[in-house]
Amino acid sequence: MRLILKIIAVLAVLMGLIWIGQGTGLFPYPASSFMINQSPWILRGALLALAGLVGLYLLRRRA
Repeated sequence: MRLILKIIAVLAVLMGLIWIGQGTGLFPYPASSFMINQSPWILRGALLALAGLVGLYLLRRRA
């Protein structure tokens, strides 16, 4: 179960970073994405990445 939660937390961090990249225009892939250069996705990505990091911290702390 812990392994699954760790995988979910890592995926949340990665997805958050991608959302930040698309929101800032630094990662314009795919070119037809509605998220490119849209500032709300910067905040959403940061929140998702932060949630993933908190999840990883809590999982590591309980070990």
